[in-house]
Amino acid sequence: MILRPATAADARAICAIVNPIIRDTTITFTTVERTPEAVTAEISERLPAFLVAEDDGTVLGYATYGPFRGGPGYAYTREHSVHLALQARGKATGRALMEALEQVARRQGIHVLVAGISAENLAAIAFHARLGFTETGRMPQVGTKFGQWHDLVLMQKILRAIGAPDSGPASL
Repeated sequence: MILRPATAADARAICAIVNPIIRDTTITFTTVERTPEAVTAEISERLPAFLVAEDDGTVLGYATYGPFRGGPGYAYTREHSVHLALQARGKATGRALMEALEQVARRQGIHVLVAGISAENLAAIAFHARLGFTETGRMPQVGTKFGQWHDLVLMQKILRAIGAPDSGPASL
């Protein structure tokens, strides 16, 4: 397995990973499937903070981050996503992606990574806890999908970013 920055050529494979999650699960509360064009734009906007794991040319998963909230007071905080193909789950692919993404975040001066996780996704909560994320909040019934309300768990990890707050984070 190799980890590398995503390229536009990965967009279709990323859609093949995330769209079944969007369509069939409450792992994400969104109901709008991703298009290769939208993923290509996101890759372009977020590099170097958009990584893929691949094995023999097959994309196994991806990790990325973007703004947590608007405004300059949140400049050092990012919310991340990590999604894996079914065949990559439970094989340390997610851990490898997240460790690499944390290194990118540190180099960019990011201080905190946030995970917004469906409370039903116990595996993701446990995964983040193993990576050193701490649960910081639960928001009851803030998401809706499949005609039901869903709770959101917020977890965060404080990074030892390179640079002081007054130096400003590198742009996405």
